[in-house]
Amino acid sequence: MAGDSETSSARVTTEVYEKELVRLQIELVKMQEWIKETGHRLVILFEGRDAAGKGGTIKRITEALNPRMCRVVALPAPTEREQTQWYFQRYVAHLPSAGEIVVYDRSWYNRAGVERVMGFCTEAEYHEFLRSCPEFERMLVRSGIQLVKYWFSVSDEEQERRFQKRLSDRTKRWKLSPMDLESRKRWVDYSKAKDEMFGHTDIKQAPWFVVDSDVKKHARIDCISHLLSMVPYEEVEHEPVVLEPRPPQEGYIRPPIEDQEFVPDAHSRLIS
Repeated sequence: MAGDSETSSARVTTEVYEKELVRLQIELVKMQEWIKETGHRLVILFEGRDAAGKGGTIKRITEALNPRMCRVVALPAPTEREQTQWYFQRYVAHLPSAGEIVVYDRSWYNRAGVERVMGFCTEAEYHEFLRSCPEFERMLVRSGIQLVKYWFSVSDEEQERRFQKRLSDRTKRWKLSPMDLESRKRWVDYSKAKDEMFGHTDIKQAPWFVVDSDVKKHARIDCISHLLSMVPYEEVEHEPVVLEPRPPQEGYIRPPIEDQEFVPDAHSRLIS
């Protein structure tokens, strides 16, 4: 695709991508309406390498949905108080009620990833997580919550290209946190941690689904298409919405427009 330096031998054009994305987002709206109507509870969990494209995919999933019924959970590092709690406790507080979708932008798998690699947890805490996580997720599924887990996989070369792009782009430089820079040095350690995590948590009740994200547009289309196939939604019939004529505004006189403070006209300099 012209102007796109992401590595791939063949890819969808921007025109085709945007058309398909709109179609998928309409289906996501239908899915959300069905979830609201039926009281379904959906958790979508995103994990993967830094700069793997999780955030962009989450944005495309949620931007057309009703934010009152679809929440993105991206928790900061735990506080001192939270460090003394049951490990899953702060994540449980954000689970969906009936008719809701919750998207975890990183999740309880921090323990098996960054905490493991960076030494932020003890060996005992790590191994306890590997034992308890499958049971925790089975418990969620038994309670009626649908749990869909995505791992975004990106090659070493593509991750490096995206890091370099962030370095040169002032609007993206904030994404290069000290943790991101450290993870760049520990590619193999993160690979080993991911493999061990999959070995314990890729369970029948809540399997991992891997998204090849070397080409972001492909990853977004693939992930959203798969998500829609996982939820047994049907189109919900609604009464047609009718916009009745506005009643006449009799007896109301608006204050002079000159009494209002408008923002300066900055756009006019852009009009040729």
